[in-house]
Amino acid sequence: MKRKIIQTEDGSSSLLMEEWGETYHSRHGAIQEAKHVFIQNGLSLFKEQSVVILEIGFGTGLNAFITFLEAKKFNQNINYVGVEAYPILPEEVVKLNYVAQLDATQYDTEFQRMHSSEWGKNIILSDSFTLTKRKQFFNEINDKDCFDLIYFDAFGFQYQPELWSVEIFRIMFDALKENGVLVTYACRSSIKRAMLEVGFKVEKLKGPPGKREMLRAVKKR
Repeated sequence: MKRKIIQTEDGSSSLLMEEWGETYHSRHGAIQEAKHVFIQNGLSLFKEQSVVILEIGFGTGLNAFITFLEAKKFNQNINYVGVEAYPILPEEVVKLNYVAQLDATQYDTEFQRMHSSEWGKNIILSDSFTLTKRKQFFNEINDKDCFDLIYFDAFGFQYQPELWSVEIFRIMFDALKENGVLVTYACRSSIKRAMLEVGFKVEKLKGPPGKREMLRAVKKR
């Protein structure tokens, strides 16, 4: 499917799936959304800890890169696993402006390595951050009790409802450790019901700019 680079309202880049009219991030601000959903309401719960993260939809690498930066502030050791079935292209990566927008030019090499590193290999990006990218479909994930935190950043329900199903959330539930947390920008009632059905404790939280609510789910047996 054809993609093009766009600029969101906070000045940061995203990709637009032209056939769908769907973007990889909020049009109201890619960086704003990532920080609110995944950092403020996810990563910040694990300050001064070692954290194993699963990202559902590695995409542009924005969530991974912001996590790399924020983990330094939170004094965390991060083991980051990003799952993506359709990686973006090198010519798209070079057009993304996240390094500049995040005032992180000293870490440009690390951002580039996030994309250029080999799939399926554990890559050490710093003494406190390792990355493994896995090229697979979400329903192929078979990890059990492995992750502290899941960033669930799949394309929207209206375009790929199968990614927001009971089947997928059961896989997510099984992949999390006890008391593990899943955060997502979405807040559709059917998504919340699917989470509840597999055993998650679910709460609605204030959404990022341009969105009223989001969901956070916790694995508690």
